Amino acid sequence: MIEAGQLVLLISNKGKRYLRKFEPGAEVHTHDGKLLMDEVAEAGFGQYVRTHLGRSYLVLKPTLHDLIKGVKRQTQIMYPKEIGYLMMKLGIGPGSTVIESGTGSGGLTTALAWFVGDTGKVITYERRADFYKLAGKNLERVGLADRVEQVNRNIEDGFLHSGADALFLDVRTPWEYLGAIPAAVIPGAMCGFLLPTVNQVSDLLRGLEAGPFAEVEVLEILVRRWKPVADRLRPDDRMVAHTGFLVFARYMEPPAELEPEAAPLPADDDADLPDADEFGDSTDGDGDE
Repeated sequence: MIEAGQLVLLISNKGKRYLRKFEPGAEVHTHDGKLLMDEVAEAGFGQYVRTHLGRSYLVLKPTLHDLIKGVKRQTQIMYPKEIGYLMMKLGIGPGSTVIESGTGSGGLTTALAWFVGDTGKVITYERRADFYKLAGKNLERVGLADRVEQVNRNIEDGFLHSGADALFLDVRTPWEYLGAIPAAVIPGAMCGFLLPTVNQVSDLLRGLEAGPFAEVEVLEILVRRWKPVADRLRPDDRMVAHTGFLVFARYMEPPAELEPEAAPLPADDDADLPDADEFGDSTDGDGDE
């Protein structure tokens, strides 16, 4: 039985998708007719229901991939192929606090909120009011808004938060904001960046080399799908190749000044004397004069 407030994905025979939050007594109007959500809940996930016109719809529990595909967008969003690696590299998990800048339509924000769980927090900065509002609606739609704190602010004025476990910037000139990162994250925090062109990556690398960052990595992720037909198994004719460069670096707090270590004392008065055989001497009486 599907409970009130749960997200439901409804898919027609032609692949048309409807993502809805279950509310008792609600209706979903499709091109194939009207679906009663009470009947959807009674059928349960993995089952079929019919519209009032007799057209069948599959009822599924949406995955994170489904939620990201369903984001209403005014901007390009990050692809799942980058998001998976990013989550592991930044160490995002239940209880994590992560700062993001460049919310856009909220695709990555949705994924971050999914992974931090009810005990974590996503703090996302967006300077444009229209993107800020759109991302908020997308998060409300998938029921993850309570895990996200949105900030309508340009990060050129710095971050308002500190102590984050990780940080991600999806902005045009991230090297201009590297100086604000130390006050926003804990020492050792992983930081990530997304950039579309090599010249931007070069500018960022120069900034990272000049700052307190280590373990720098630059990569792109390519995915080639194959036709799932056993007798004609081969790659698809087209693929989504380059969508952006990912750059990662770990913020390392500069070490405090350490006093020079004292030289170790010898164990006894003879400890620093060389052995006799180091000089070629023999003590058994067989040596030549």
